Amino acid sequence: MHFPVSGVDVLPFIPPLVAFLVSSLTSSAGVSGAFLLMPFQMSVLNFTSPAVSPTNMIFNIVAIPGALYRYIKEGRMAWPLTWAIIIGTLPGVFFGAWVRILYLPNPKTFKLFVGFVLLYLGYRLLSEVMGWNKKVKARNKNMQDKFAGQVAKLKEVNSGRIAAGLPAEAVVKTKSISWNKVEYDFWGETYSFGTLPILLLSLVVGLIGGIYGIGGGAIIAPFCVAVLGLPIYTVAGAAMAGTFITSIAGVTYYHILATSSIATGVNVSPDWMLGILFGVGGLLGTYVGARLQKFMPDKLIKVILTSLILFLSISYIGQYFF
Repeated sequence: MHFPVSGVDVLPFIPPLVAFLVSSLTSSAGVSGAFLLMPFQMSVLNFTSPAVSPTNMIFNIVAIPGALYRYIKEGRMAWPLTWAIIIGTLPGVFFGAWVRILYLPNPKTFKLFVGFVLLYLGYRLLSEVMGWNKKVKARNKNMQDKFAGQVAKLKEVNSGRIAAGLPAEAVVKTKSISWNKVEYDFWGETYSFGTLPILLLSLVVGLIGGIYGIGGGAIIAPFCVAVLGLPIYTVAGAAMAGTFITSIAGVTYYHILATSSIATGVNVSPDWMLGILFGVGGLLGTYVGARLQKFMPDKLIKVILTSLILFLSISYIGQYFF
């Protein structure tokens, strides 16, 4: 099948299949999978123009509601964190789209940029997996012990069924909100984060997300987990919601730029058909991933993601120099 906007030739079942496989894994960690679909589009489909960024955002728009439905239904949405991410990333994503068109149209340069973004993600996740932060390590151990205990308890009752590590009462409950700090309870523990630091971080993440076409959640999620020590079960929904809203804004802004003098001679209009095909697979995948999250230890998710991200980052940085 030929996609005239992007110039891609691919069998129509390939994009949704790839998107399903990717998002069913990554959505458990609060990441839509767009950061892995970008390399697939660039390296496998040879879609390297700036239009690949808004096309990737279309995938987010179509795919993410599947995960959000599950996270909202099961009470694992940290709403104050969600809104802080959205408010911070929206201005950045607009500026990021502008930077992508004017300063990063060259595929080789853009791959180097992608490589360093992925390297940053990999480092953050690796620090979480290896337990380099003692405070985060102690809190993670407590969560892992609770998860294992819940699984063992349920297995005694239902020996023939796969046991979920999160009980029904493991929901997010907001305690306090201010410009200085937000606190919420989850599964008997109180977690907090600085409001202004999250807003500033989200602004930077929005810039990167606007350039990369990922919406920003792929950076926010590992930062919240590895640096702030927030549980992945509460970060995932917030990161996905932030990615969803900023992707809508990003696609809109790319459409506006496509009609301006800034985009003269550069293909920046998204390939809607290709993006929707990816999104359909992603919609099913994010739903499955969010549903499976309560059955998966957080460390398993982080190990898989860390391996993928570091492999891709080294590959892209190497392609620039060699």
